Amino acid sequence: MNSEHDTSAEITEEAEAAAPENSEVKEPLSDLERERILDRVRLVTYPKVIFLYPTFIVSVIAAIWMTVSGDAYAVSEDAPSLVPRDGAITVSILFLGMFLINMIVMAFDFPRANSLILILIIVLAVIGLAILASANPDILPFLTGWLEDLEPIANATFYWVFSSILLLIWIAIRSSRFLDYWEVHPNEILHVQGFPRNVKRFSAPHVRIDKEINDVFEFMLLRSGRLIIHPSNEARVFILDNVLFVGKKEEQITRMLGALQVQVKADIEV
Repeated sequence: MNSEHDTSAEITEEAEAAAPENSEVKEPLSDLERERILDRVRLVTYPKVIFLYPTFIVSVIAAIWMTVSGDAYAVSEDAPSLVPRDGAITVSILFLGMFLINMIVMAFDFPRANSLILILIIVLAVIGLAILASANPDILPFLTGWLEDLEPIANATFYWVFSSILLLIWIAIRSSRFLDYWEVHPNEILHVQGFPRNVKRFSAPHVRIDKEINDVFEFMLLRSGRLIIHPSNEARVFILDNVLFVGKKEEQITRMLGALQVQVKADIEV
C-alpha cells in the first residue's frame, strides 16, 4: 500500500462556471502577500545515496574517536602480540549497525508506519538474542560461539577514507544537479538539462501536481517524496523521485499557482 497525499494546482474554466453565484470571491492579494509568494520553485531529484548521511555522521565520529584514543590494537601483556582493543570493536559494531540500517532503508520501500513497527520488532529480537546468548552461553551455544569469534575492527584511517569518499560523491551529485532540474513558474514549467542548457517548456496553468510518500524512512530522514507533474498540454506525466522537503515544495507551488488564479480573477473583474 502507498501512503499518498495528492494536491492539485489548477485553473479551470469549468470549475469557475460550476461555482455558485453567491460563493465567496477571493480578494486580490495584497503587496505583502505577493512578496511572500515565490516567483519560481526549483525541483531537484537526488539518487538514494544521499540517505547515507547517518552512516556518514557515525563514520566521522568514529574517525575522530579512533584518532584521539589511539590505535585499534593494543600489545598483549601475556604474549608479544597485538590484540584488538574493546573500544575499537564496539565502535566498529556501531558503525556496521548504522550502515546496515541505512542499506535496508535504501534497498526496500516502507510505505506505512506499520513498517517501522516491524523493523523495531526485528531489531529488538536480534538484540534480545544477543543478550540472551551472552548471559546464558549454554542456551544458544552456536550463537554464543559466533559472537565470541566476531571481532570486526577498523582503524581511524578506514573511517576517514570512508567519510571522504561519501563526501566527494555528495559534492559531485550536488554539482550535477545544476545540469538537471525543474523550475515551476506561474505561467510555465521548465525542464533544464545538460550543458549547454537544453530547456523544455510546458504550460503551468491547468497543471496538476501529485505528491506521494512511498517510504516513511526516507521521508523521516530528509522529508523526501515523489512529485508527479501532469502538464495540461502533454500526454506524458513526469515523475520526480527523491525531491527533498517535498511538502514544502508542494505548498510553495500551490500558493504560487493559487496566487496566479486570484490575480487573473482580479484582473477580469477590473
